[in-house]
Amino acid sequence: MKRLFGVLLALIVMLTFAGCGGGDKPADKPAAPAAQESDADKVGVLMPIGLDEEGYKRWTQSVAEVEGQPASYNAPRTVVFYNDLNSMLSALKAKQIGRFVTSKEVANYIVARNDDVKIIDNNFKPILGYSMAMEEKNADTVKEINDAITAMRSDGTLAKLVEEQIRNVKEDPAEVEIPKIDGADTLKVAVTGDMPGMDCILANGTPAGFNVAFLSELGKRINKNFELVSISSDARGAALSSGQVDALFWVVGTYDQDGNALPYPLDSMKGVAITLPYMMDSRVGVALK
Repeated sequence: MKRLFGVLLALIVMLTFAGCGGGDKPADKPAAPAAQESDADKVGVLMPIGLDEEGYKRWTQSVAEVEGQPASYNAPRTVVFYNDLNSMLSALKAKQIGRFVTSKEVANYIVARNDDVKIIDNNFKPILGYSMAMEEKNADTVKEINDAITAMRSDGTLAKLVEEQIRNVKEDPAEVEIPKIDGADTLKVAVTGDMPGMDCILANGTPAGFNVAFLSELGKRINKNFELVSISSDARGAALSSGQVDALFWVVGTYDQDGNALPYPLDSMKGVAITLPYMMDSRVGVALK
């Protein structure tokens, strides 16, 4: 599947203290000032590519209309954007935001490592699909990746990697070596560590876990070498357009319950194509206990 990539909406996840990085007011208390009252209604999101706060609200409102979701959740009074997840974690714990939204797999990973957070709005629509993105001129490589993802899904490889690298990881994810293929082309892939345990970077700066294991298997199937480049989430668009990297990891798309892609409200990046999703997951909220 190849289609123009309009918005890379990176729904926020928390950063753990191990491995991959680092409420409502009581009814019996006097009403809080307006500024404090609004903090509990704020939703933090990782800075998206090509989308500002108003664009985000328009996107969530359109999803609410398509999917029949509560407008009060999808169109919060205030959206707060962050450039990195360390800042997001600090803001959540300081109660400067009331919640964030992310993949259920990622939320489970984070909640298991942080005893002061919980999952809310379990199995919230829409479905999230995680793909890779490349410039559209690399259409042949995108097709090769799509064919490999289809095969990895059919033979159970993707499901196995999720179990081994995300669900069953109790401590730090394991370092995985990406084999070098003699004579093969090398693709530079941007990873961020901002989507544990899907995209994880250890405290020593080494990418690890699902992202490395997936790319290691993908490289063998399409006869390509992958070089992982650590890039902050907000710099990924510029890194791709400037040629600093050849591909992005965990590009987030939204899908209905039948797996059909939902339209994006904004085309800010032209000439970019995304692959088939290598992971589909439900969307949940995460808040302090």
